[in-house]
Amino acid sequence: MKQTVLSKSFSALAVALVLAVASFLIQSACRAADPKDAEETSPQPQQKAGDLLCGFSRAIAYSGFRHGQHPDQGDGAVFPSDENILEDLTILARQMNFGLIRLYDSSKNSQDVLRIIRSNKIPMKVMLGAWLAAELYNTNCPWLKDKLSPKVLDANRINNQQQIEAAIRLANEYPDVVVAVNVGNEALVKWTDHLVPVDSVISKVRKVKQTIKQPVTVAENYDWWVHDGTALAKELDFISIHTYPVWEGKDIGEGLPFTIANLQAVRKALPQSRIVVTEAGWATVAREFGARASEEKQQRYYTELYQWTARMNITTFFFEAFDEDWKGNANDPMGAEKHWGLFTIDRKPKPAMQKR
Repeated sequence: MKQTVLSKSFSALAVALVLAVASFLIQSACRAADPKDAEETSPQPQQKAGDLLCGFSRAIAYSGFRHGQHPDQGDGAVFPSDENILEDLTILARQMNFGLIRLYDSSKNSQDVLRIIRSNKIPMKVMLGAWLAAELYNTNCPWLKDKLSPKVLDANRINNQQQIEAAIRLANEYPDVVVAVNVGNEALVKWTDHLVPVDSVISKVRKVKQTIKQPVTVAENYDWWVHDGTALAKELDFISIHTYPVWEGKDIGEGLPFTIANLQAVRKALPQSRIVVTEAGWATVAREFGARASEEKQQRYYTELYQWTARMNITTFFFEAFDEDWKGNANDPMGAEKHWGLFTIDRKPKPAMQKR
């Protein structure tokens, strides 16, 4: 009888212990799945105020091509006029208080922008770009149908060197305006149509760093930095990150949390690197995104993003200033590439830029 009671008591105790352990594991699993708790335990990308680029937390990507204008796509370029550029810079600097813009290359249009900023005493600084064209044919690019010939790739390598030399010249000519130089834009990610070997990018970065006084960076998608960026990051004064929740299937409620997670992942992978976000935005019209694209959702992402990055001391370039209809598929006016602007192509402010 005593053995039976003891056996029953032991069995009850064992059951209670199993239930307690199970309850603890379930609660732990729930806590781990809570985004707030995950954010608390993930490495924060918060930086010091001195890590801001030229003291700015809020910046804008700028390319001023209007309807009928475009960069050289094989049959020559149609550039914005001086009057066009002056109007744009006046809107951005004097009306909307953007003091820092990003330019993507060192060709004629960018040279004109720098000249007009200085000659008109516009209170604006520039992160200048050196655009890098393909030095390798990327078989992983989903839209690159025709193989790039050796002749084209050789010509691109020459043009890339010319871009580097132009960026160096402009940075030294406009030290009062140019506050950083970016070498290449999404030239390393696996899906790019202008693929450049990382060793070639590093070589170009070293050349620029040896010949200018401004900091030097490279702009890439956050995921590339996480998985492949260690060697390049060591060469740079800061790393430039792109993050696009809407391109990755997220709606506006997930927009900021997804961006935060992207930057946390970069911080974890590259804990010693200074971070600048050189592209983050939300399309207002997009066949690709359907209802996830809208002016109201852009406004919300814009507001939430800048509130958070200001607290984190992360300079952030919103993409982009104005809609540009030359981008993307010429036969698809509803394509996302044409509709990232905070202003329409006619320079009308969208909600994010109204009453500011």
